[in-house]
Amino acid sequence: QVQLVESGGRLVQAGGSLRLSCAASGRTFSNYAVGWFRQAPGKEREFVAAISRSGVNTLYADSVKGRFTISRDNAKNTVSLQMNSLKAEDTAVYYCAAVVVYSGAVYTRPTNYDYWGQGTQVTVSS
Repeated sequence: QVQLVESGGRLVQAGGSLRLSCAASGRTFSNYAVGWFRQAPGKEREFVAAISRSGVNTLYADSVKGRFTISRDNAKNTVSLQMNSLKAEDTAVYYCAAVVVYSGAVYTRPTNYDYWGQGTQVTVSS
């Protein structure tokens, strides 16, 4: 089992940048694919970005492509989400999630993931 803790969320102006971190503890982190999701009030949880266990493969939602970058450091058991050119519609609670994989797979559905963090609030003021 792995425990996930997100950090880095805060209030930021539109056009600004934030870097979210997901710190993992427990089992070997390099065995896990990781995804970032977000949920705004009254909306369903939606996929943001995902990264394979090695970091070679990444995938992004169309809404964040070109603005967000996901990366990982398996030596430090962390996955980061660099968010640039933030918009008001990026406001949400951001969650990281993980699942054990045996390939370079990345997943976009919340149901693909077994472990979740508690979330970190990102608020973008317009």
